Amino acid sequence: MARPRSLVTGGTRGIGAAVAQRLARAGHDLVLGYAHDDAAAELAEAAVQAAGGECTLVRCDLLDDDGVEDLFAAAGALTGVVNNAGATFHIGPLAETPVEVIRRTVDLNLTTAILVARAAVRALSTAYDGQGGVLVNISSGAATKGSPGEYVQYAAAKAGVDALTLGLAEEVAQDGVRVVGVAPGMIRTTIHADAGEPGRLERVAPLIPLQRAGEPEEVADAVAWLMSDEASYVTGTTLRVAGGR
Repeated sequence: MARPRSLVTGGTRGIGAAVAQRLARAGHDLVLGYAHDDAAAELAEAAVQAAGGECTLVRCDLLDDDGVEDLFAAAGALTGVVNNAGATFHIGPLAETPVEVIRRTVDLNLTTAILVARAAVRALSTAYDGQGGVLVNISSGAATKGSPGEYVQYAAAKAGVDALTLGLAEEVAQDGVRVVGVAPGMIRTTIHADAGEPGRLERVAPLIPLQRAGEPEEVADAVAWLMSDEASYVTGTTLRVAGGR
């Protein structure tokens, strides 16, 4: 394969879109998975193409029974996967969070992340006739903070993603696959507004040592480095991009 070809789940908005554009600038062709926002997908596709990469859009809901399988079937041969799709869905104490929201949060942020990781290994591993590659799991700074009063169920799911990165990295190290993680902190995306608190970044920013929210591009730079040859001896670890918090 002349150029790296990377799949980004949740790749058309927020951090995912920034990662896609950054990887395109680094010489990757992209496959971008997304659930429903066609307008955002078209913008992300145009941005990847403007940055020099080919772009394939795949519309599928990873929460569907066959969603992950359908995405990877459409993606074809890959050299990298960014396991990014996620959402908080809700902000509030656990006792006041509806059961269906808790289940959906864990299903998307942990169960689906595990299924994507499984499919990534089958696509990349030399044990399955792949050519090797890199899996980047997008975790969260919440995994080590717990997010009390806001979304402990999301934090718990992301802590599971950190465990996934650690264990899977050792499991597939001999098969040409590096597994790494990135844990963003407060990043300027729509995730907070989507969960019901559009002003959350302004509320939390004074608690961050760097006194500001991060930008999606700052997370994307970390992902691009971890996927590059410069990080060839890095596996089984999660890099925190959270402004010191």
